[in-house]
Amino acid sequence: MSGSLWLKPPGPDGTWVAVGHAAAAGRGTAPAADAADALPGIPRPRREGRDGPAADPMDELAERLDAFIAAAVHPDEIAAVLESDGMTDEHIRLAYGRQDSFGLAEELYARVPRSFPEPDRVPDPWKVPLTACLLRGVIFALPGLAYLLGAPLLEGPKDRLGLPAGTLTLLAGALIGWVWDQTLSHRAYSWLGLGDRAAAGRTLLAGAPAGALLGTAAALAVPGGPPFSYAFAAGQALYVGAATVLLVLGRERLLLAALAPMAAGALLTLLVELPVPVRVFLLTASLLAACALAVRELPLADGVRALVLRARGWTERRPGERGPVRWQMLRGAEEEYGPRGPRLGDSVPYGVFGLGTGLLVLYAALGEVLAGGPAEAVAAPSAVALTLSMGPAEWLLHRFRSGSLAGLRAARSPRRFRLRMLSTLARCLAVYLAVLLALGLTGTLLWPGAPGLTGVRVATLLLLGAVMWTGLLLQSFGAVRPAAVVCASAAVAQSLALLLGLGQPRAVQLAVAGAAALALGTLVCLLLGRATAHR
Repeated sequence: MSGSLWLKPPGPDGTWVAVGHAAAAGRGTAPAADAADALPGIPRPRREGRDGPAADPMDELAERLDAFIAAAVHPDEIAAVLESDGMTDEHIRLAYGRQDSFGLAEELYARVPRSFPEPDRVPDPWKVPLTACLLRGVIFALPGLAYLLGAPLLEGPKDRLGLPAGTLTLLAGALIGWVWDQTLSHRAYSWLGLGDRAAAGRTLLAGAPAGALLGTAAALAVPGGPPFSYAFAAGQALYVGAATVLLVLGRERLLLAALAPMAAGALLTLLVELPVPVRVFLLTASLLAACALAVRELPLADGVRALVLRARGWTERRPGERGPVRWQMLRGAEEEYGPRGPRLGDSVPYGVFGLGTGLLVLYAALGEVLAGGPAEAVAAPSAVALTLSMGPAEWLLHRFRSGSLAGLRAARSPRRFRLRMLSTLARCLAVYLAVLLALGLTGTLLWPGAPGLTGVRVATLLLLGAVMWTGLLLQSFGAVRPAAVVCASAAVAQSLALLLGLGQPRAVQLAVAGAAALALGTLVCLLLGRATAHR
């Protein structure tokens, strides 16, 4: 458009021919006249041909950019496309008769109707197989069979609460180990999220043995248990540490294989009476297998090397170590000595959350007994049902994240997204509570001597399930601190009611669980009702 047009002379000898009256005279249609008297060629309107008039360039441009124009929400988007296509204001004035790209974009925006196409289908990042989550739930519950296998070894007089010998010893070790390993798991997962698997391995290498020592020390601090209960508690603490390593590193199948001898022996005891040496052998075999597999996954050589380097660093003086604090903060060379990974304080709320939920589950199983009720009131099936339900709970958490992501794509307003989120939340929570109720009913029917599931027990079980699932949901979105505060407060309230003898135990459990479920449900609606929380 910016260059001249090259015209070839149309005459037979390469000369120009006359048009108008002169051409007619040359063809014999008019009297011949002298060339000097011939009229100059007069431009005439072009007669309409078979193809009709030339197309409007605006129509051609609108058709060519139809997809971009229809999806635009403002004329400036179209102007950006025109400018990126190389259209200058001069070209737009010559070709389209508009002043600049913005004027042309406004007319195109008004000419083409709005049409927002659906986004392309993308893989769902939150889609996980159900079998993997169910496997984790089974792995969480299988260690409970060790108590069945080791029951003859824990024989002795009942404690002052009427519980079997060694119950409080084992519970103390399990609870402390659970809290520690919740904190350790989060720190290791944080390193994995940063792509540093070696650092995660070093964290587990240092934290798992420390957790085993803490769990053993907590069990030893409880007096009055039979001698074997302390050895059993030490093995329990070792297993919790080994299981934490294997679960964090994604070795669930190896852990299941390690638990197979113990689980097979426990199921066999339902049919025949196994000798004590066989029971001890099966328990020890599963424990050693889990520990050996965990050690194989840990970077022992790297851990020893890092320990040596750290000890050597302590003996050497770092540059500017004894200088003024303000000067150290300004020096760039000191940055290499600062922590570059996840902060330790960020993992503490996960341990507090584990402590709160662990106490609530403990009170659900032993609350009436701890308050002075009969030993027959132990609601062990409720605790087992809550443990087994963690597998489906994990899968439903992924389903909620998947549903909220679909809601982000489909919703056209914040209100519509909030409604879709609430619908997905209600559906996932209802499915989880149905699974939990089914597990509770099945466990009560199969457990010999278990107390019946009355209306109050069912309501308490479902409310506890709602507390745990909504707490895990908030935890998955990074809002672990409010969830930890609510669960820890509920555990403290129930502990105080137990110590002070306030109210009937079942009514206290129901009230505490209901208040915690209401608080966590409100937090979920407030914090997760915003679209920005799901990005």
